[in-house]
Amino acid sequence: MAVALALPGCSTIKGWFSSDDKDATAPAELTDITPTIEIRELWSQSIGDGEERLGLRQHPAVVDGAVYAADLEGRVRALDAQTGKEIWEIETEYQLSGGPGAGEGVVVVGGLNGDIVALDAATGSQRWHATTTSEVITAPAVAGGLAIVRSNDGRTSAYDLANGERRWTFDQQQLPSLTVRGNAEPVVANGIVYLGDAGGTVTALDLRTGLRRWEQVVAQPEGRTDLERMADVDGELAVSGSLLYAISFKGQALAMSSDSGAPLWNRDIGSYAGMAVTEQRVLAVDTHGTAWSLDRFGGSAMWRQEALARRWLTTPAIQGNYMVVGDYDGYLHWIDLDSGEIAARERLQGSAIRATPQVGADGTLYAISTDGKLAAYRID
Repeated sequence: MAVALALPGCSTIKGWFSSDDKDATAPAELTDITPTIEIRELWSQSIGDGEERLGLRQHPAVVDGAVYAADLEGRVRALDAQTGKEIWEIETEYQLSGGPGAGEGVVVVGGLNGDIVALDAATGSQRWHATTTSEVITAPAVAGGLAIVRSNDGRTSAYDLANGERRWTFDQQQLPSLTVRGNAEPVVANGIVYLGDAGGTVTALDLRTGLRRWEQVVAQPEGRTDLERMADVDGELAVSGSLLYAISFKGQALAMSSDSGAPLWNRDIGSYAGMAVTEQRVLAVDTHGTAWSLDRFGGSAMWRQEALARRWLTTPAIQGNYMVVGDYDGYLHWIDLDSGEIAARERLQGSAIRATPQVGADGTLYAISTDGKLAAYRID
């Protein structure tokens, strides 16, 4: 059961082991498209062995013209974002599982054994090492001189970027007995740390003190069984101006005030992944693999794209006027934000893309497979 729940995109148990329902539960086959844009691969690199089947969704960090990536064997690499050429590589003694967070001249990565290592962004030299109480399977947030690290036991801690001293710790409520594999990454905006949790809520903490400012329920963990009560807010939260957007595995998407948590609108869409936001739209993929574009201020559907059903899509990324998602078979799909039509498709590798593609300041998109192939793409 635990293994099955770790696989995103599965919204029902019926049919997983029955040939009678094979067509209903199998990933949709890709059909031919007529590309309306040209995608150019700038470069590709192998970044160790990747995360393989652990479901960690390790994505690279793109900061100040460099791409940082880590693997389970303890290697961290810095690459030139334009050329893919190696800037530095360091091999640590830790199993690095959370993916890197980067900023303010520091790269911070967490590990399966609760290790937290901070490296100099320019040279790769180790600045400090700390430990937390459980595995770290999500990228830290770096902001305001702090590294905000979530561990898998529901604890979030802030570490001083200069020396690794722990400044505060916030303990989540007791975790449900059954959850989706993964944690929502901490998001920092306007001096607030936003956290989605396995109980279906979003919590806002003061960045400097870790004190809770507010908490808002996205979906209630209701039902007779542990499976029915799964309400994880597991994917990336999206913050834009005065609004915060979150989506739950239970089947609720919510827009709320980023200052108070007061709800603005909600919609009956659930996801294991996160959301992305533009000036006018909120983008999401639901548990069935349908891609959605919602009006940012009212929540009404602008379009939906069902051609990628059950392909275990990633959290959307935004590249220009396109929504980009990866799938279980190593494909990237560019979806036109105006029409909802698939505009282009490229295959990174035969292995799955679980991690959210990242877009740099110059509009280049970076995607990594579970086998550790990292590539950069540009729209021509």
